[in-house]
Amino acid sequence: MSISPRSILAGAALLAVSLADARTLIHAGSLIDGRADSPRKAVTIVIDGERIAAIDDGYSAPAAGDVVIELKDATVLPGLIDCHVHLTDQQSPKSYTERFYLNPADYAYRSVVYAHRTLMAGFTTVRDLGADDYINVALRKAIAEGLIDGPRVFAVGTPIGSTGGHADPTTGLNYEIQDHIPTPSVINGPDDARRVVREHFKHGVDLIKIMPSGGVLSLETSGDNPQLDDDEIRAVVTTAHEYGLKVAAHAHGAEAIRRAVIDGVDSIEHGTYMNDEDMALMKEHGTWYVPTISAGRFVADKAKIEGYFPEVVRVKAATIGAIIQQTAGRAYRAGVKMALGTDQGVAPHGENAKEFVYLVEAGVPPMKAIQMGTINGAMLIGKDDQFGSVEKGKLADLVAVPGDPLADINLMTKVSFVMKAGKVYKQ
Repeated sequence: MSISPRSILAGAALLAVSLADARTLIHAGSLIDGRADSPRKAVTIVIDGERIAAIDDGYSAPAAGDVVIELKDATVLPGLIDCHVHLTDQQSPKSYTERFYLNPADYAYRSVVYAHRTLMAGFTTVRDLGADDYINVALRKAIAEGLIDGPRVFAVGTPIGSTGGHADPTTGLNYEIQDHIPTPSVINGPDDARRVVREHFKHGVDLIKIMPSGGVLSLETSGDNPQLDDDEIRAVVTTAHEYGLKVAAHAHGAEAIRRAVIDGVDSIEHGTYMNDEDMALMKEHGTWYVPTISAGRFVADKAKIEGYFPEVVRVKAATIGAIIQQTAGRAYRAGVKMALGTDQGVAPHGENAKEFVYLVEAGVPPMKAIQMGTINGAMLIGKDDQFGSVEKGKLADLVAVPGDPLADINLMTKVSFVMKAGKVYKQ
């Protein structure tokens, strides 16, 4: 029997149509959708391409060609969101010397590994809040183009700060060396601030980060003093918002937090010494808070190891790091809007989900902690119409953990299934 070329082509066309119509059905024993305060039991999540087509009660039978993923013994959640990471680096005792002999390409290759670890931990979206040479912008592009596996990235480029402050890479170095290190994001005055924001926009950043207070890991003596004036912060915020960019503010000290909130930033990162006045202002202005307890716990622990940090850093790490978790609990009880962020790159990449545990330890109920790491993060980013919850029409970003994370929040560190935009990365 002979088969005509026309029959072969017709069969191929039918197969192509069948594959195009094929859906993925996820049978979820329990679903935490990111919005509701209680889970749904025994549901089918229908995925068509990269988006969620339906969420049906019960376990739907597949049609011809459908792919079924059985997660009946698991809890399915939206893809997790970390609103504060640094994918190009990871803190170690060598960090302060490596920058003198590593090149941008070295950090770029490291970011590929760290991005993969982050995705495998269940984090399908991150804000990368600081990298030199716009490496995080290039990483974002490579992931979006499917060249490498990693979370969806929203990148800031290099944080903006003042001369001698937390964003100045020359602080604490030999005077002669200082003259040879570029400081493209160091500003002095509002004119400088506007210029640097526009420069960042030109290079394709998704948002802006400023450093209105001192920090822990830089070689400056104060970790919490104010380092940007009101007119400088306002110039950054006004310009960024004109260009459609949100502004995240690294701030430990109460006065720096106050200035940043009044001057219109979109989020406070760390917020260690946040006081009652700051919290009231944040509620009034609708400012988000991203605590980064993971970083605080990590640096406080490492400060106990002699020689891990330079002495000027060790003192700050021991003092500031131990306070962040307490502040997060106070902010939650005060009603401040909160989104999950870890500052991974300080603590190890891939351990992001420990932040859920730390939030619960601070007094946040497990479901609220999960919402901070899903829908709240999407709202802060401004993409809650695209991801952050399991809803019809949204991107199919889904993860699963064995058992019930509301009963044992530690299960959030045991992600066993990862899907981003309809593609399975871990099963």
